[in-house]
Amino acid sequence: MSEPTSTLPTAVSDSVVIEQDGALATWQANELFGRHRVHNEVASGRWHRPARGVVVLHNGPLSPAQRNWVALLACARGAVLGGITALRCDGFTGLRTNVEWPRVVQPMGAKRPSFEAVQLHWSAHLDDQDVHPIRRPRRHRPARAAIDEASWTPVTMERRARAVILAVGQQRMTTARHVREALQRRGPCRHRALIVESILDVAGGIQSLPEREFDLLRARLQLPEPSRQTKVEVDGRYYLDVEWRKYDTACEIHGVPHMQVVQWESDLARINEITIVGPRVLVFSSFAVRRMADRVGDQIVRALRRGGWNG
Repeated sequence: MSEPTSTLPTAVSDSVVIEQDGALATWQANELFGRHRVHNEVASGRWHRPARGVVVLHNGPLSPAQRNWVALLACARGAVLGGITALRCDGFTGLRTNVEWPRVVQPMGAKRPSFEAVQLHWSAHLDDQDVHPIRRPRRHRPARAAIDEASWTPVTMERRARAVILAVGQQRMTTARHVREALQRRGPCRHRALIVESILDVAGGIQSLPEREFDLLRARLQLPEPSRQTKVEVDGRYYLDVEWRKYDTACEIHGVPHMQVVQWESDLARINEITIVGPRVLVFSSFAVRRMADRVGDQIVRALRRGGWNG
């Protein structure tokens, strides 16, 4: 396969060409090079017209950045990149997706473009509160992009929806406060309750799990009343979230255990030390307590029975 050709003159260095990776709206290309020149370059095949109203200044395959620009320029004026596409423009890593085309959010009421290689959404909230005013291509801020990506996730994929919110916190792309404020502006959406729980996890770790939630699970299973925040001396002072000392069993509930790898490793080492000299410690995520209560309950019951509980 031959190398793509480009006839961009070396004397042309307008910032828009560099900024947009050589993908221009036709009106931009006309202003820079003249309508006649643009027509000839496209007609000769040296430049490419991948969508109506869009010109790419070469004839080879589009790069990921150019695909984003083409999708955005092909859509209505005021559109922005959204969801996982916007997040990746800001350096987001991980989170596999089946989305092959860029996600673009158009102003509410805008017509669907003829260009097909785009995942389209619509929104009435495309001002500077949710759209970054400087970064290019124009896109949602990480907090709003994460909420959208979570809400666009199918109802059968709760874990993925939660992973989006946790990941932007783990990667320090935004804060729990900004995500919460963006969610308030966005209003009702799919997975909203789960998104709220995940924001709390990012913000507060174990404090994000209200005591009543665990106690409801305990009462439903008719488990004995535990001690809470029991002090344990193991190379320093630590506190166990829940302990049944009589049955040699305790529980630790983590909000986001991987938020900081160093802290996570320290927590694991601490739990190991406690288990060596004290009770057997079961470790659960707050997500598991909320969403996988049957599994959590089964493991607690079996641990208590091993410690002599006959309930």
